[in-house]
Amino acid sequence: MSSSSISCALRTFAASAAMACCAFASHAQSVLSPADAERFAKASFPEYLELLAIPSDAAQPPDIQRNAAWLEKAFQKRGFQTRTLANEGKPLVYAELGPQVPGRRTVLYYMHFDAQPVKASEWKSDPWQPVLKARDAAGEWAVLPIERLQQSPIDPEWRVFARASADDKGPIVMFLAAMDTLNAAGRKPDINVKVLLDSEEEKGSPRLHLVMREHEALLKSDGIVVHDGAMPVSNEPGINFGNRGSVAVDLTVFGATSAAHSGTYGNVVPNPALNLANLLASMKDADGKVTVPGYYDRVKISEDDRRQMAAQAPPPGNLEERFGVARLDRLAANPVEAVQYPSLDLLGIQSGGTGPTAANAIPATAVATLNMRTVPETPPDYLFDLLKRHVQAKGYHVIDGKAPTAEERARYPLLASMTLMAYPSTATAARLEMDSPLAAWVVKGVTAPRNIAPQKSRMGGSTLPMSGAVDVLKTAYVVVPLVNADDNQHTFDENLRLGNYLEGVRTIHSMLTTPY
Repeated sequence: MSSSSISCALRTFAASAAMACCAFASHAQSVLSPADAERFAKASFPEYLELLAIPSDAAQPPDIQRNAAWLEKAFQKRGFQTRTLANEGKPLVYAELGPQVPGRRTVLYYMHFDAQPVKASEWKSDPWQPVLKARDAAGEWAVLPIERLQQSPIDPEWRVFARASADDKGPIVMFLAAMDTLNAAGRKPDINVKVLLDSEEEKGSPRLHLVMREHEALLKSDGIVVHDGAMPVSNEPGINFGNRGSVAVDLTVFGATSAAHSGTYGNVVPNPALNLANLLASMKDADGKVTVPGYYDRVKISEDDRRQMAAQAPPPGNLEERFGVARLDRLAANPVEAVQYPSLDLLGIQSGGTGPTAANAIPATAVATLNMRTVPETPPDYLFDLLKRHVQAKGYHVIDGKAPTAEERARYPLLASMTLMAYPSTATAARLEMDSPLAAWVVKGVTAPRNIAPQKSRMGGSTLPMSGAVDVLKTAYVVVPLVNADDNQHTFDENLRLGNYLEGVRTIHSMLTTPY
């Protein structure tokens, strides 16, 4: 069924659905019932599917512009005033619910509508065509007719598979549905609401800090709420008070000036691929700990924080089963504590060919791309310097991102270049206090729907472009994830669990009606 047919069928249902106004108490926190959440969620499903069907890789500006136009209309439909913020052909979307009430605190909601690139061949279905699935008796995902979204009750274990279904278009439409609950009741939020929708988050938001600086007055708020990332493995509410930064390093090891015949020159001409492999192997030990001297030295974690992390950690074996590995890295006592430290990972390596494309030749160069996740105590330049010192300690002469000269080739037996690639919005980590007025407001709003106090994480492991917001807007932020932990974001068969969609609507509704 085409996306237009899906939309038509579901819009017919949505138009006939009774959107009864719930009895919300004015000026008091409101808890949306599960039944009401399902009703409003169903009414929002047509828009959700429409938005998912618009490709949104930021490498394609025309697609980003189509998404931005769609989002402006969707927010205008809810009474927001909108505008796009110029960003070199990939506009951000700003929405503000007016009129702003003097003396009332203002919250800026941040989400993003761009998506990770896709390799369609890895997917079981078209990544830009949403598909509804449920597990069959054998535990495999089976396709359901999309019209099942019209039926009651919605099975919370059903999932919508599509790129950006969870990261991050799902939370955007949950927000729209939550606004519908208030509009249906004739109620305004108990806060002044602003929304910023990023168009390049999956590309590192390289210009977000510049856009924020240009529109600093427009984006002024008393705090930022980020709806991105996944909930704890338990699928209970969680709040992150920080995030790691992210930088990449291209490391090139040089061999001969050109590839050399492996028969004639094997055992004679140095092999840069083997040299690079040995160099990379020297950077981490068998437990996954970075062996670069000083890499973890600046990080200090209190015993109270360690106890809290241990209580929040997934049960032993949970992640091992999910990822199909016998054991996890052993940097720390548990995965929650492990992401409080900077990391170093090999993202890819290239040298010569493999399989049918392999040639009987010793390659001339070998290149690796490394990812370093930073924490506040270990900024990018600090980690890069430590890594460079380690490479030099292994006997390499390091040049800065250029090909070696003939003189350098003649003088140094081991040659490498290192290039640091960092975006100002995402390179630096940020971590904020857990006891601020913003935090207290968020905790109250997130707790109410299920009466479950959220897990408070000192710092999440993923990277968000919030360091730019902190530096430019001078505003505190918290991350309130809404989607399922096993959503496959950033890989094939990304999906959103519908139970999370329904609870996400309830959570946002609760926060919007919580006095701040």
